[in-house]
Amino acid sequence: MNSIRQVPSRVKSKRSETNLGAEREHFDKQQLSSISKAINATETPVKEKHARRIILGTHREKGAYTFWSYAIGLPLSSSAILSWKFCNVLHKVLRDGHPNSLQDCMRYYSNVAETGILWGNLRDRYGYGQLVALYTKLLCSKLEFHTKHPDIPPNLEVTDEVLERTAGTDINNVFQLTVEVFDYMDVELRLAESVLRQLNTSIAISTLTASQCKLAPLIQVIQDCSHLYHYSVKLLFKLHACLPADTLQGHRERFHDQFHSLKTFFNKARDMQYFKRLIQIPRLPDSPPNFLRASALAEHVKPMVVIPDDEEPEEQEEDEPEPLIDVSEAPPASMASQPQVDIFDQAFGPPNNGFDDRDLQIENLKKEIELLRAELEKIKAEAQRYITQLKSQINSLEAELEEQRVQKQRALVENEQLRMELEATRSRNAEHESIQFTFVEAEKRAQATELRYNKLKEKHAELVANHAELLRKSADTVKMLSATQQTQEEVARTKQQLAFEVERVKQESDMKVEEQKFEMDKLKRVLEEKIGEIQRIKDTLQTCEKAGEQMNTSMTSLQAEKERLMRCVSEKEAELSALRQAAQLKESSLVQERDRSSKELGELQGKLKEKLSREELLQKKLLEEQFALLQGTVAEAEIIIQDAVAKLDDPLHIRCTSSPDYLVSRAEATLGSIDKVQQGHAHYLKNMGDSGALLRALAQFSHLTADTIINGSATAHMAPTDHADRLTENCRGCASQSLRFLEELKSKASLKGADPASIRVMVQKILRIAQDLRPKGMDVGKDELGDMVDKEMAATSAAIEEAVRRIDEMMNQARRDTEGVKLEVNERILNSCTDLMKAIRLLVLSSTDLQKEIVESGRGAATVKEFYARNSRWTEGLISAAKAVGWGATQMVDSADKVVLHMGKYEELIVCSHEIAASTAQLVAASKVKADRGSKKLSSLQQASRHVNEMAANVVASTKTGQEQIEDKDTMDFSGLSLIKLKKEEMESQVKVLELETMLENERLRLGELRKKHYEIAGTPLEQLSKDNGLSAPSPTAPSSPKSSKPALMKKPALAQKPNIPPKNMFR
Repeated sequence: MNSIRQVPSRVKSKRSETNLGAEREHFDKQQLSSISKAINATETPVKEKHARRIILGTHREKGAYTFWSYAIGLPLSSSAILSWKFCNVLHKVLRDGHPNSLQDCMRYYSNVAETGILWGNLRDRYGYGQLVALYTKLLCSKLEFHTKHPDIPPNLEVTDEVLERTAGTDINNVFQLTVEVFDYMDVELRLAESVLRQLNTSIAISTLTASQCKLAPLIQVIQDCSHLYHYSVKLLFKLHACLPADTLQGHRERFHDQFHSLKTFFNKARDMQYFKRLIQIPRLPDSPPNFLRASALAEHVKPMVVIPDDEEPEEQEEDEPEPLIDVSEAPPASMASQPQVDIFDQAFGPPNNGFDDRDLQIENLKKEIELLRAELEKIKAEAQRYITQLKSQINSLEAELEEQRVQKQRALVENEQLRMELEATRSRNAEHESIQFTFVEAEKRAQATELRYNKLKEKHAELVANHAELLRKSADTVKMLSATQQTQEEVARTKQQLAFEVERVKQESDMKVEEQKFEMDKLKRVLEEKIGEIQRIKDTLQTCEKAGEQMNTSMTSLQAEKERLMRCVSEKEAELSALRQAAQLKESSLVQERDRSSKELGELQGKLKEKLSREELLQKKLLEEQFALLQGTVAEAEIIIQDAVAKLDDPLHIRCTSSPDYLVSRAEATLGSIDKVQQGHAHYLKNMGDSGALLRALAQFSHLTADTIINGSATAHMAPTDHADRLTENCRGCASQSLRFLEELKSKASLKGADPASIRVMVQKILRIAQDLRPKGMDVGKDELGDMVDKEMAATSAAIEEAVRRIDEMMNQARRDTEGVKLEVNERILNSCTDLMKAIRLLVLSSTDLQKEIVESGRGAATVKEFYARNSRWTEGLISAAKAVGWGATQMVDSADKVVLHMGKYEELIVCSHEIAASTAQLVAASKVKADRGSKKLSSLQQASRHVNEMAANVVASTKTGQEQIEDKDTMDFSGLSLIKLKKEEMESQVKVLELETMLENERLRLGELRKKHYEIAGTPLEQLSKDNGLSAPSPTAPSSPKSSKPALMKKPALAQKPNIPPKNMFR
């Protein structure tokens, strides 16, 4: 360490000016050294000391400018390991670096995302590419989350109060924050699962440096996941306190999945030797919290991750430069005691008298610095102790706060129960008041009835008094015979008064005693009798005028009538009293009966409500149990299908093969199981309490679908490339559609809309490909080969006749639509095609005649079918040749039609001519294998073959001539171009020539590969066929063109030979 002792003042001032620059340069060198050693392509974990220096650098400069200035130049696209370690260091910087590092890293968000996209599309042998893609997704999600929520730092260490403040009081914001936390947790767990999937979790593997390189970032993932798990629990309890449980069913299911994944990850990491000395991983509870019970929040314990202090000594790096000036520490005693010779003493000489006051001041200052440093260390230790005590107090206060919250939650629940009981009590009081009011009204009505009865009784007494008065007046009338006229007038007035009084009493009785109609009717009859009696008295008074002697008789009758009326009144009074007592007894019995009935009705209603609630609970429990069984079955089905999909990419599965026949049987069985799934699904939707049929159908469907996928992949291993690719793609599509259908069955919202129709389509595609891959020889029995030959030859003849007819139609159409040079070219081409078709027809007839001669000469005593069956391979070759000729004729007509309509290319017509020549040569070769060399029909067949070749050559010649006549060639006029433009055009023309030559070479290579694949699919060559039949095969007639054997871009029909791949009857 350089000394500043005995330095002249002018030199020391210069050093103080350059001190900051030297420190900055030293800081940059140290950061560059740490970044280069932490982020490299060596498959070893990032050393903690290098990462610590980078993090301290962010705190020193209050940002990550220096880190990104060096990191942006790293060749991340050249090495996946380098990118992996870069992501690890960036994760550490975000977690432990300065808070401003988040904004600095956000500026390079696109660079991080592009790195992940790059390695997501590449594959490396160590498996780091996919891990880098997942890690970058995690970092991008982390940047987005903490940028959106600045109150939550990237290390996720916040109190519950900050989390509450971030969530806010709006339930929509809480809901959105919960979804974002779930997404955050998903990317963390996906990275951890991918790393653990690539490694063996044994202790020996976790101690290797290559494995530790992949395991090192999981320490930060464990720290993040512990906090995110705590946040998820808090937010879900808050949501359940504000929203109904059915609305949050999806949240609970997603949390349960994350809980089980996180618990599995923690358990695996806890068993690894690598993590035991670096981190203390918390243990999660055996089951997730029950969010439907508010008191379960008190049982939740926040998982705490502990990073033990690592006191490993840091080695002095050899290439780390020492600072130019270091005044932060005093020189050691050993160095201070040694004499030091300064270079400035050599340059300027020693100072005056060898002593300077400033040296003494420097020594004093250094001693003071040492004292202050010791005091600072004591203060730091004391502060650390205070911090520890405060942290313990904070933890205890948090525990008390949590307990207070639990008590508050319990108080809220009890308050809600008391409120419900109060409402029930109020409702019962209201019913009691209504009943009491009804009773008071009934008492009032009874009192009113009693008052009306008393009034009626008073009226009756008054009527009796009036009647007695009337009797007295009648006695006075008898005594006063002399004043007859006065008596009559008085009687008339009395009658009027009595009539008026009776009418008034009648009206009052009608109005006031409506409820006692029966008694009023009797009173009316009494009144009518009284009125009749008054009438009789009137008659008696009238007769008194005529005969006074009859007065005594009338008085006697009136007295008798009076007695009778008195008896009637007494009887009526007795009846009225009896009726009143009966009415009172009846009313009291009715009140008692009504009270008893109301009590019984209340009890019955309570029992009925209790029974209905119990039935609803049992029905709901049954539906939940059935749905839970369905979810378990769906989960098992997903596991089975996912396991089958995983085998598609398993390297060990490549050696497994299967036959197309077995795949066809599995696919057909799968289609049947899909029908059962549809029936079970419809039955379950009608009756949600019975899921047995759907469960059985799903179990069978999952096993058969997985079997179809596995056997489809095994069949693809021995199928041609095109069929194998399509078969593998359809197997993956079947798996994805099945998983999507099962995912729809998981949710009650999408359960009704779940439809396995897309699965049926994918399985049907697999079935069609398997049927195409069946060996063609198995499609036709040996007994049917004879009929097959005749049918193919007849079909070939029919195809040729159809081609001739279509050419004639095209000729007539061309004559109507075209004229001039085009008409001449079309007629020449169509005439040459017609001649070629006629020559092919003669060739087919000659081949048929020769075939019959071969059969007749070679079959002996056997039948024709037996001859064909005995020579099956020769027969199949003949059928194949006939098919090729018919196909070539059809393609020729289609190409000619397109050329005439100016929709096709002349080259297609030329290629079709070459193909027909090659097909006829194949037919001749197949016929010559069994023919006698001296046969005349063989000679005629060869002559017809040569004629076909000549006609094909004519078609090619007429086509090329017509093409030259139709196509206009622009005159090349370069007179207006300068020397520079001519040179530029020449270079562009050379470039185009080279491109066309490259395209021509590539197309020729493709043509060669197509022909090779065609020969492989076609089966055994004719030379082998002739050896199998005991004959030597003559060389076939060569086509007229060297490229006429096979067309370049057209699809050949399937040949009748069996494929070379041996069928497998069972899956290995």
